[in-house]
Amino acid sequence: MSAARPGRGHGRRGGHEEEHEEHENHERWLVSYADMMTLLMVLFIVMFAISSINQGKFNQLKEGLQRGFGAPQTMLAGGLDILDSGGAVAPDAPTTDGQTEGGSGGADVSSWKPASAQELNRVAGLASATTQAQVKQEVMNLKKAEQALKRALARAGVPNGATFRFDERGLVVTIATDKVLFQSGSAELRPQGRHILDALEPTLATLPNQLSVDGHTNWLPISSARFPSNWELSTDRATGVLRYLAGRGTPATRMSATGYADTRPLLPRRDPRAVVVNRRVEIVVLAAVDDAQGRAVQQLGNDDTASGAGGE
Repeated sequence: MSAARPGRGHGRRGGHEEEHEEHENHERWLVSYADMMTLLMVLFIVMFAISSINQGKFNQLKEGLQRGFGAPQTMLAGGLDILDSGGAVAPDAPTTDGQTEGGSGGADVSSWKPASAQELNRVAGLASATTQAQVKQEVMNLKKAEQALKRALARAGVPNGATFRFDERGLVVTIATDKVLFQSGSAELRPQGRHILDALEPTLATLPNQLSVDGHTNWLPISSARFPSNWELSTDRATGVLRYLAGRGTPATRMSATGYADTRPLLPRRDPRAVVVNRRVEIVVLAAVDDAQGRAVQQLGNDDTASGAGGE
């Protein structure tokens, strides 16, 4: 019995099981690198193409902006002027219908011109003229209201029941409180005061303006259970007049009431009339213009106003 030859049999099996390793390509990265470089080249070509502009028209726009803003401006580091971005790609120009630049689809910047100083002055002058016309018209309306109120007082038999003047707020209708609207130290309307308000109310109700009812006292102190100071007294008198007008038909939404105590006197204390004149209620017909035009309202309104501040 012959002996087995394990060595040869083992070697044969080993030969069948041996696998050859696949050859590895170490240059595959070149393909991806070439693709990336190609894409970058295309990107830069496209960016260069869309950044091309008409240099002559660009210079006209740049000079116009410099004149409009007064001096060249540097927007980005490295730039020389307001539209020079230091070598960066310029953004697309806004397109306008019917106007293109060299067939590239951009805006025709040569059609735009900056506003000159003369044009700006003309616009400012037009705005100023419009504002002045509005102020004059409003003052005319308030003067018509003043005449209507005076006629109403005359028909009621109390032509001196109120005085009229203009301040920065508008037309001021002043009614003395001493023995007219209220008794001293009281906020109860007197019959004569109601008679004056009855004469004024129909005209006030028809006006489109807002109304401010202001209560004023003199500097003489008051201290009672109802009125600890002149602040309470002046406020209660103003609200009393407001309530009366609202009850007669003047829309309450157009009225407000404020008490000023003795902080806004018409006459200084040294004037012998101050005690009586400073104690008053004022109905202010507010001018329907911007507050910045208050001084013009006052000047225009008082040009033809003969009545003084205190006509009691």
